Amino acid sequence: MLTDLTVKDFLQKTASNDPVPGGGSVAALSAATAAALTEMVANLTIGRKKYVEVEEEMKEVVKNVLQVRKELIQDIDRDSDAYNEVMAAFKLPKETEEEVRSRKAAIEEATKKAALVPLSVAQKAFVMMEAVEKVVTKGNQNAVTDGAVAAMMTRTAVLSALYNVKINLGSIQDTGFVEEVSLKVREIETKIEALEKNILAHVNL
Repeated sequence: MLTDLTVKDFLQKTASNDPVPGGGSVAALSAATAAALTEMVANLTIGRKKYVEVEEEMKEVVKNVLQVRKELIQDIDRDSDAYNEVMAAFKLPKETEEEVRSRKAAIEEATKKAALVPLSVAQKAFVMMEAVEKVVTKGNQNAVTDGAVAAMMTRTAVLSALYNVKINLGSIQDTGFVEEVSLKVREIETKIEALEKNILAHVNL
């Protein structure tokens, strides 16, 4: 599993000529890193007298974002697994008409999955922006730049994941599926940068 690798080994594997882990897995890793930073700022707020009024809110942030982080860690492998399933489908036999039909259907379904995994990453990261905003605006101001980095990493993770969604949509024949997913992509794309900009506006250095 990719998540069992050391940081050095993960980066080395990414740098190799092996197509996995690729951009989708890195997007999930970026989102998970942003989640960890968000938790850190919240944890640095909890227990401080100056921030006693927001302590319960910060505890809730830690609880919710921790769960998201756990899911995003799993997505690092899920994205690579989805890519491998697409490649496996392309290698299916195509000697008979039945095999051709079966192979085509397998490729379609695997590609849909390869689009849905990064879409899920983008959606989780997008929703996490609310928690990022809380730690930046209400959390320990000594760690406000860590919250700012979380915001930027989250934005990057969202847009990176959506690129991986879109490249897979280009290979899918199911127009209804493509239209539905494309709508979700556009909704997130139109909002994520404004959310980041609003959060960073609170960081006065």
